[in-house]
Amino acid sequence: MSRINWKTVFISTFIHEVHLAKAKLESKGIRSFLVDEHLNTTIGTAFIEGYKLNVDVEDFEDARTILSFFV
Repeated sequence: MSRINWKTVFISTFIHEVHLAKAKLESKGIRSFLVDEHLNTTIGTAFIEGYKLNVDVEDFEDARTILSFFV
């Protein structure tokens, strides 16, 4: 999968919530990508923009449905 085809499905200012969402998606067979995890910690943009979890655009609707029960 190319990063160009990825779309943000979940945003949180708490990194542990993003990791839990990522694990939930992976348990359902959906690959996800945590955007700039370490960069956000270093420069502090997570406090403003939040940590972003991306999925392939083809999995976006399924991922959103799965995470609607998670959040």
